[in-house]
Amino acid sequence: MNSRTKALINALAVILVLVAVLMEMKTIIIPSIQNYAFWIVVAAFGMVLVTKR
Repeated sequence: MNSRTKALINALAVILVLVAVLMEMKTIIIPSIQNYAFWIVVAAFGMVLVTKR
């Protein structure tokens, strides 16, 4: 995995966490994934762990 791919995955993880936080603050509302905000953060954490190895 090259550095560009790692940077892209890290950026995607940050965006996922940002979306989850904004959904928790009721700033944005996405009804279809509202119940999965916790798992979105868990997936983003996993993505960061994969890129840091």
